[in-house]
Amino acid sequence: MNPTDAATTLLSYKNCCQDYHDNIDKTDGIKADSAERLMRSRYSAFVLIKPDYIVKTTFPAQQTLLDIESISSWAKETDWAGLEIVKHTPKLGKRRAQVEFKAFYNTEHGLQAHHELSAFVKITDKSANQKNERWYFLDPTVDMTVSQKQPCICGSGEKFKRCCGVYLV
Repeated sequence: MNPTDAATTLLSYKNCCQDYHDNIDKTDGIKADSAERLMRSRYSAFVLIKPDYIVKTTFPAQQTLLDIESISSWAKETDWAGLEIVKHTPKLGKRRAQVEFKAFYNTEHGLQAHHELSAFVKITDKSANQKNERWYFLDPTVDMTVSQKQPCICGSGEKFKRCCGVYLV
């Protein structure tokens, strides 16, 4: 499906993602209230070449393993053409969600789509209050050395294999 054929309401950058991008470093700043909203803001960050936002919205244990130069290069070299949210599953347990999406881009062979089912986790800063919850993208391409029996890297208190490990396999 061509993204321009989708029956969606178009929002300006200011009314969609700018506040998320501008406030990523503020603990009391505006945060995405759902995995879908985070996915949309991450897509916009790729289009606008904001690799810092991509890194900071990736699961904290994975952030240092990301190559910011590669992210920036890929974003610059891609001729983005639109985003289609295929399906948003907001509740996979207490703190996990999935977003199936298609990110469209132009190539010399015409319009192409990157189709993905992405996993997200909501983490609460335990040193603060409930308002300090934040959604993060779990990047399946980042190779982490985590034991399946250790406590989960998201801080849930569950074993990794029963928590985020399910989404990073």
